[in-house]
Amino acid sequence: MPSAAKPALRDLTQGPIASTLVVFALPILAGNVLQSLNGSVNAIWVGGHLGEAALTATANANNVLFALVGAMFGISMATNILVAQAMGAHNIAQAKRVLGTSATFFGLISLVLALVGWPLSHTLMRWMDTPEASLPLAEAYLQVIFLAIPLLFMFSFVTAVLRGAGDTKTPFWFLLLVVMLDIALNPLLIFGWGPVPAWGVQGSAMATLIANGLSFSALLAWLRLRHHPLWIGRRQLGLFEPDLAIVRTLVVKGLPMGVQLVMISMAMIAMISMVNAYGVLTASAYSAALQLWTYVQMPAMAIGAACSSMAAQNVGAGLWKRVDATARAGMLANIVMTGSLIALIVLLDRWVLGWFLPTGSASLSVARHLNHIAIGSFLFFGVTFVLSGVVRATGAVLVPMVILGIAMWGIRVPAAKWLQPWLGVDAIWWSFPISSAASVLMILAYYRWGGWRSARMLPNAPHDPVATPAEVAGQPPTPVCCVGAQADPASADADPASSAHIPSQKTGT
Repeated sequence: MPSAAKPALRDLTQGPIASTLVVFALPILAGNVLQSLNGSVNAIWVGGHLGEAALTATANANNVLFALVGAMFGISMATNILVAQAMGAHNIAQAKRVLGTSATFFGLISLVLALVGWPLSHTLMRWMDTPEASLPLAEAYLQVIFLAIPLLFMFSFVTAVLRGAGDTKTPFWFLLLVVMLDIALNPLLIFGWGPVPAWGVQGSAMATLIANGLSFSALLAWLRLRHHPLWIGRRQLGLFEPDLAIVRTLVVKGLPMGVQLVMISMAMIAMISMVNAYGVLTASAYSAALQLWTYVQMPAMAIGAACSSMAAQNVGAGLWKRVDATARAGMLANIVMTGSLIALIVLLDRWVLGWFLPTGSASLSVARHLNHIAIGSFLFFGVTFVLSGVVRATGAVLVPMVILGIAMWGIRVPAAKWLQPWLGVDAIWWSFPISSAASVLMILAYYRWGGWRSARMLPNAPHDPVATPAEVAGQPPTPVCCVGAQADPASADADPASSAHIPSQKTGT
């Protein structure tokens, strides 16, 4: 659990950039690994002890959960960036305004999803063509998951706020608590023990609900007891009244970031459909490679998330040289970490791919072949993810979404399909490096020549992309207030209504 010392908020506008970025990113990376391992352990309990029908049920129900989480991811990232900009500007009052409005917004949406989703669980599983043997199990599992959604979303929301405030250690410790509780509760609630009844597949979902509920409660208690700077006390409850300008920003800026996950998921479905046409041997080889690629992309995702928070704080402080330095450090860290992991996997791929395939499987040679072609694409993916995180830190969210759409649906899927007459199944594997290289070239061009430095998260939040005299002299600039100025109608990548009149922000505390 976190230390009893003061909350570990980190001012990302000061100090060495590269080492600070890596230290800031490591807890995010560890958290990503924890979540993947947790999912694997839960799958072992369900599939290994309850059978294929139960495992299929949880897989189908979790697809609904992943879609909902993906839709909310963008709004969570928008909150992260708004808080980080406010913290970089040393504007605690604005950070609390964002926190209060976002908490209300997240809470209401999650409650609506829970209330609407619970009675629709059977219909949703029918729509997904869940096998008849798994249908009642999937429905029962999904109903409990819908009850858990408010806790899942609010836990994710609070940890995103903390990362924006410069703290990645606290989210990691409480995520560790979630994972430990979930792993411990799964066998207890699945099989029962003593007075605890055996819930079967519902027990796995109940474990998720209880683990997130207890950890979220513990996180809130810790923030209150440690007098966290962003804690909203009883005298500040008015901050939970939604600020319409902030709500609008969460939706307008958050949705494009959420859409990116949807596009990735749909593209992966299209790729899997093409792979399935080549039979079980190829499909199982691809599935084994996907298991490895889940871990290969984790360093890039952690570094990209850290770059976004770090860049947003420096945007809020007006330190544009540090924003550019953050991008350079992030790209270098990605090349070193992801590149080393790729090289290690290529050297040991016969062994590591064998973890996911039966002994002596003919799929192993296919998996090694496609892995050698496609795994290098994650080096390009990492650079794209880092630069996208940096440019989004200003509020420039539309162009990264368009670039991803072009790479996935304008290049990857068409290349995989149209090159098959000449390359056969190898066209699918080559589509990964081709599209990834194209995406990195597009984001590099946008980073170099695009207008992302003039974008805004809030329409009335000014920040001058030209270095201030204090910055030129090597001194921190005077903190920039995130509210109260007129909108810049020329801001690039802002939404069309960004020059419209926005009501004055509330004075907060």
